[in-house]
Amino acid sequence: MNASPAVSKSEARVEAQRERILDAAQKCFVEHGFHGASMANIAETAGMSAGLIYRYFAGKSEIILAIVQHQLELFLGDMKLNRQIDLTAEMIGSYGRVCRSDARSINPALLLEMSAEATRDPSIAAALDSFDTALRSALVGWLSDTTGNGGCGLSAETAPARALILQLLFEGLKVRETREPNLDRALLTNALQEFVPLLLTR
Repeated sequence: MNASPAVSKSEARVEAQRERILDAAQKCFVEHGFHGASMANIAETAGMSAGLIYRYFAGKSEIILAIVQHQLELFLGDMKLNRQIDLTAEMIGSYGRVCRSDARSINPALLLEMSAEATRDPSIAAALDSFDTALRSALVGWLSDTTGNGGCGLSAETAPARALILQLLFEGLKVRETREPNLDRALLTNALQEFVPLLLTR
């Protein structure tokens, strides 16, 4: 009867250590890139020895994959499509909001790193492919759902193409954040308000 709380505390400690390592690694990857950041950098940032890190991750590649999966989960989590939303306003509001490495949303610099790393690492490419499929499916479901359920009421024929355009727009905005974080908000607002509603209507 006493084993369960002990196991839970042990699991919580392991998870806390993993999070500490991943937070440190994310900061290092944002500052130095996946290949520029070393295990020594990560260990120093996490305030622990490199040897301790190896107890939780086999190597930097495994840390990178964990960061990728976490970032993609955050990106998918940003797509709260089970309610009536002002997508244009949310896209405008999120622009430039997540430049910090510890933000609880996808970091634009890491998105670029992930895309580049996917051309070299099949496991990361597979993670990105899985994410793309999940996100597009979520978008199609939202676009084709009824307005009463918070959707847009688009036809099954129209929704997939619109979902692809929205996906390209989301990713393009993230890339633009890395190049132009202080983009004129009035210009961005005007552009998105003119264009996005056209994608959400029949």
